[in-house]
Amino acid sequence: METAENKGGVPRQPQRVLLLYYSFSGQTMGLLNRLAVGLKEQGVEVVMEKLRPVEPLRFPIGTVMATFKMMIITLFRRRVAIEELSDVCRQEFELIILAGPTWSYNPSGPILTMLDRDGPVLLRDRVVLPLISCRGYWRMHWYGLRSILRRCGAAVPNYMVFSHPSPEPWRTIGVFLKLAGKNPERAMLIGRYYRRFGHTRQQMDEAWSFGRMIGEALQNGTPLAGFNFLNKISVP
Repeated sequence: METAENKGGVPRQPQRVLLLYYSFSGQTMGLLNRLAVGLKEQGVEVVMEKLRPVEPLRFPIGTVMATFKMMIITLFRRRVAIEELSDVCRQEFELIILAGPTWSYNPSGPILTMLDRDGPVLLRDRVVLPLISCRGYWRMHWYGLRSILRRCGAAVPNYMVFSHPSPEPWRTIGVFLKLAGKNPERAMLIGRYYRRFGHTRQQMDEAWSFGRMIGEALQNGTPLAGFNFLNKISVP
């Protein structure tokens, strides 16, 4: 593969992107894997760092009462202790993509812990692009996360949102039952409206296209603020 060069003919170092994420059910990780492929196809070097709770969280949660309890405590932004980040996160990156699910209208507990503990040092003077994987109610998550990132000193030029494509109220009911360990897709009534949990193949393909768009923008020095990264399949 030919080496990219700048105007003076000097070989240009590849753009580097850190994908810093937490994935509870695997949906965020699936999106990021496809996005990473798109970035790499544009010549971008990708580093992935997963936030790991000190006490692993179980998916599915397993019972209706335990699921209801988790929804209540996450509504109040309960933190979840995580292991230390690897040293690679402190290297130079042109962009950090901070990705994770919405928990009761908020960023997840592991993300909030990372922002409290590491954000002021790790993210200061960095360009951070959030990616939100959610049931559907993502705006409070986005506004709160943007505020925290700005307090950490990060530049936040844009954001990406992928919401589950099933219609309401079946989406909320289906996700709750899935977390509780049930199979709503196979239920006689709910299954007619709630066909699957999580993101679709089409959304994964759109994540790949976003990766290509971001990679091309980084290589050309194009600002990310001008792009529309809302997933067109599911976000109104």
